[in-house]
Formats: sequence, structure tokens, C-alpha cells
Amino acid sequence: MTGPSGTGKTMLARAIHHRSSRRKEAFVEVSCGALPETLLESELFGHVKGSFTGAVANKKGKFLAADGGTIFLDEVGNASPALQVKLLRCWKTGSLSRWEAIRRLRLTRGLY
Repeated sequence: MTGPSGTGKTMLARAIHHRSSRRKEAFVEVSCGALPETLLESELFGHVKGSFTGAVANKKGKFLAADGGTIFLDEVGNASPALQVKLLRCWKTGSLSRWEAIRRLRLTRGLY
């Protein structure tokens, strides 16, 4: 869905979520335009302890937090082309790689 800021995209996404079969699962909103690129990738995909300076613990990321529910990526067009490719790969395969992780993590349910 597209539209200028303040037109209700988040409200519409929540309404769709609440009327879907996933309504009992999490709804996770991520404002892609509000975070720096490196932080955005870590927020979305998570990271493992020690993968970069300041990574003092494992972090599961927003995709795993929304697994089985809905993730709404607001202003995703503001993400770099490289990150958009990673998002597309995650959406198409239903799996993701944590930043610097050895193994791939499989989402339990598909992404829509």
C-alpha cells in the first residue's frame, strides 16, 4: 500500500491484520525511514553476540518477533537497494540469516 505520511497506512495494515486468520498473533510495525541503515538491518533480521561492536547479546529481530503474525514495514522505499534485496529474499524464501550468523533461520509460516 502506498500514500503520503499521515494517510492511515498503519491503521489499514492493523485492520487487515485484525480481520485475518493471524489476528491472534503479533502485529509488528517497523518504521524503516526512522532508523539508520545498519541499525535497521539488525532490527529486522537480528544478530548474534559479538557480530559487531556493541552486540553484547543475541537479538532475534523483528521478523522472528512477527513470525506467525504480521510485520508492517513502513517507508520501506527509504531502505537501501541492498537491504531491499535482502527483504525480497526473505519474503520469497521464508527464511532469513541473522547478521553474521552461521545458520539460516526458517520462519514457521509464510510471509504475506
